Amino acid sequence: MIDHATIERILDAAEISDVVSEFVTLRKRGVNMLGLCPFHNEKTPSFTVSPAKGIFKCFGCGKGGNSVNFIMEHESLSYPEALKWLAKKYSIEVAEEEETEEQKQLKDERESLMIVSGFAQKFFSRFLWEENEGRTIGLSYFRERSFRDETMKKFEVGYAPDGKTPFTDAALKQGYKIDFLEKTGLTIKREDWLRDRFAGRVIFPIHNLAGRVIAFGGRILKDDKKTAKYLNSPESEIYHKSKVVYGIYQAKREMTRTDKAYLVEGYTDVLSMHQAGIENVVASSGTALTAEQIRLVRRFTPNITIIYDGDAAGIKASLRGIDLVLEEGMNVKVLLLPDGEDPDSFAKKMGASAFLEYIKEHETDFIRFKTQLLMKDTENDPIARARLISDVIRSVAVIPDSITRSVYIKDCSNLLGVDEEVLYNEVRKQKQKQNDDFQKRETREQQSRPAPKVAITATPVPSGFETEELEFLRFLLKHANALIYFKEKDSDEKVAVSVKDFMVAEIEEDELVSENPLFQKIFYEMADNIENEAFDSWKYFIYHPNGEVSKLATDLLSDKYIESKRWTKAGAFTEKEEDILDLLIPRIVNEYKLSKVKAMLSGIEKAIDEANAAGDFERVIEEQSLYMNLKRVEKSLSSQLGNRIIN
Repeated sequence: MIDHATIERILDAAEISDVVSEFVTLRKRGVNMLGLCPFHNEKTPSFTVSPAKGIFKCFGCGKGGNSVNFIMEHESLSYPEALKWLAKKYSIEVAEEEETEEQKQLKDERESLMIVSGFAQKFFSRFLWEENEGRTIGLSYFRERSFRDETMKKFEVGYAPDGKTPFTDAALKQGYKIDFLEKTGLTIKREDWLRDRFAGRVIFPIHNLAGRVIAFGGRILKDDKKTAKYLNSPESEIYHKSKVVYGIYQAKREMTRTDKAYLVEGYTDVLSMHQAGIENVVASSGTALTAEQIRLVRRFTPNITIIYDGDAAGIKASLRGIDLVLEEGMNVKVLLLPDGEDPDSFAKKMGASAFLEYIKEHETDFIRFKTQLLMKDTENDPIARARLISDVIRSVAVIPDSITRSVYIKDCSNLLGVDEEVLYNEVRKQKQKQNDDFQKRETREQQSRPAPKVAITATPVPSGFETEELEFLRFLLKHANALIYFKEKDSDEKVAVSVKDFMVAEIEEDELVSENPLFQKIFYEMADNIENEAFDSWKYFIYHPNGEVSKLATDLLSDKYIESKRWTKAGAFTEKEEDILDLLIPRIVNEYKLSKVKAMLSGIEKAIDEANAAGDFERVIEEQSLYMNLKRVEKSLSSQLGNRIIN
């Protein structure tokens, strides 16, 4: 088997549009991409790729899934073989082995770290809004910075109480283990000495792509030169800072919609730009850019503008990091803000439209920016000028697209006053050097890499579904964590229940779980996560290792499928599903129950006929009694559905 950590790396790297575009010409349509289906002949494109959801779906032939499913289908490979194909594409080493007890424990440990981090975020947020110290110190800080409540709640900011161990004490009291508190970095442990890492700081939770909290950044509010202004969580099993950009969860949909990303440096820069109405923005959080961070952004757009403070002193030092962005094939622009401004202050001063207009007028492509920046130091110095030319050409040489390279060479020729042919020769030398270095690395890796063991698994074929079963699963997967509200029978008070709580409880209580094995697998795995508030049903089932589960989840969650005509009338105003879940969810559950009851009635009718034919009158009486009971249930369900009554 391929170990879990490797599968995670493959799934994170395998951006759906990047994988599919190797085989299909895609063009942008809204937030999605469209092309001709590779699995059947068609003249009008019906093959859709959703970068934000990480899935493909053909509405002509019905095929759909994630990146792994696409390669399985297109290349006729098994699940592990498709993973290896993607691993090779993204240069990820695959070491196969039997899953040990220790590895099983590690999977449980990762989830425990996630749960502890989720508890910490809720604790810090509650303390900010509800405790006197949090409101007086933390909330005052955010409001002095002009952050509105909706912005703070969107990013789930908080405040860690001052003192030695108030957070740790609260976590231990709730039953969380000190081992996991220490591994997440929330608690610092030295033999018999404990301390809260973020005590007395405002807290910025760091989310992964699925929206789960994996780490924290904390800013101190005291004027203490001996203490670091910002403090981040240490590396852990769930947090690797080189692979994370702050705000990616909140920005991913807007990056896809606008086909553009803005990169800033700090947490408050991101919050201020969101508040100003510019939501396609992420932050490097003060770390040097890495290839993994760039690929994460590229999953949603190839276009990025890096915004620098007007008085940023380290721009030259950061240029090498931008070369990495070019190397990943992204279109990079740079924006220098006016002296004394940063994205935080500038966004508050300008607002969205003025800020975007300023960006449009002042951003410049990276090669031109780099050339103009470095030329200031080369006046009347031919040796320095030669170094400049080599430096700029190194950046041009890493650009993978030959047409883009040629455009930049032409620009550089004009800017530097150097013949194009000279620059082309220099680029060829740089490319050759890159190829030689790559070959040497590849040879070393192949010599040290053990031969992998190949494991092939068969994918089960699902049996047929009833319409009501599919509709039940669709609502369960799509709206699992959404809340629905019901009025108490004897009062006007409303009670909130999550969709997954309601749907699972209703079916389990009446013992009406479908006999379809695929339905059962999804239903019971959802039930197993009923207490997990952070459970992301979309990601969990779309990237499920069972190919049939993954395909079914993709089919059910594809946009075109969920345009259900059952909730619309010709020419009438249509409410969104999420706005009327209190009506739809009970109805979906009752329709599902009714379909099961009718199937049971049909079975009893056959049983009565068989018992009559066999002269078994005792059985006839038993079956008739059961039949009458079920008929009463059928009548009740039909009545509720006809009158849209919610009990």
